[in-house]
Amino acid sequence: MDSLSTASVEFCLDVFKELNSHNIGENVFFSPLSLLYALSMVLLGARGNSSGQIEKVLHFNRIAEPLKPEFRDSAKCSRAGRIHSEFGVLFSQINQPDSNHTLSMANRLYGAKAMVFHQQYLKCSEKLYQTAPQTVDFERAPEETRKTINAWVESKTNGKVTNLFGKGTIDPSCVMVLVNAIYFKGQWQNKFQERETIKTPFQLSEGKSKMVEMMYQTGTYKLALIKEPQMQVLELPYVNNKLSMIILLPVGTASLEQIEKQLNMQTFYEWTSSANMVEREVEVHIPKFKLEIKYELNSLLNSLGMTDIFNEIKADLSGMSPAKGLYLSKVIHKSYVDVNEEGTEAAAATGDSFVVKRLPIRAQFMANHPFLFFIRHLPTNMPLFCGKLASP
Repeated sequence: MDSLSTASVEFCLDVFKELNSHNIGENVFFSPLSLLYALSMVLLGARGNSSGQIEKVLHFNRIAEPLKPEFRDSAKCSRAGRIHSEFGVLFSQINQPDSNHTLSMANRLYGAKAMVFHQQYLKCSEKLYQTAPQTVDFERAPEETRKTINAWVESKTNGKVTNLFGKGTIDPSCVMVLVNAIYFKGQWQNKFQERETIKTPFQLSEGKSKMVEMMYQTGTYKLALIKEPQMQVLELPYVNNKLSMIILLPVGTASLEQIEKQLNMQTFYEWTSSANMVEREVEVHIPKFKLEIKYELNSLLNSLGMTDIFNEIKADLSGMSPAKGLYLSKVIHKSYVDVNEEGTEAAAATGDSFVVKRLPIRAQFMANHPFLFFIRHLPTNMPLFCGKLASP
């Protein structure tokens, strides 16, 4: 399972860097877990080069046992390779019903009406990913199809993710669309008191600022002080300690760009390692914010190296369907998070850059300027969400 969580962190940081470079100065928010899940469903039916490219982009190619694509006639899905069954187990661990948090994910492949899916693929995607592809009439009823998909996503995400496909985004030429939306709502282990929330300026880029509702509390939290680049790393747990939010906040003369530049799998593990985070009393100031961001990810996945799957001639999805000319027309991803007083609605060796100095009695964590944040599942160390708050 460790290898899968490492792959997910690498994939998470790849996607973040790509999104960040195209949305300079803007908020970024997505769910690597949800995307991995959706793309693994495509991988299950991909063959040849297409399969190799997806494995590489998802960093599954480094996982010890390679995938075994040939299902033959076995009714069992174990031939799909360890990664798929491991992912299924992992996801059911993360997705356990909990009265303190809601994690709703909507993942589905929609194929053109003329498409026939292999029975084996249908069985295995149902067994491993709890979802089966649907055929719809893109050609004759694109608008109706758009509304059907939107309604399904809305029902799957507690009504929070609406209008996933805007008017005119589904056209008759669509062959296959991958729908991926996720909604999360969690309760902080220590809630913030509404009466403590006050209006405070939040520094934006280029010396501008805006007034935000800043939440405040003092509590015992894990905090790390990183020397190079200068930052504070704070962990805010949700009820039951299964999930937590990690915030990377530049301090002193450091800028968020410096942190982004040095962010890779090794530094991420180093900065957020529980061994390096000291429990202590912290005055926490973080803004209330709500993010709902939608991305069409074809070009992003293309630039990461997943090229064939979007090409009518090169795509090989023969494990999914005998249909010729089958390729992925669109990958749409939308995630929703709401951070408020109640909670959130929606291993590397230590280098010498890491020094915990003698700390003052009480630390101040003042998130009144842009920061990065991750919501992760503690038992598996999987990042569920990754974001950058440039402007609440």
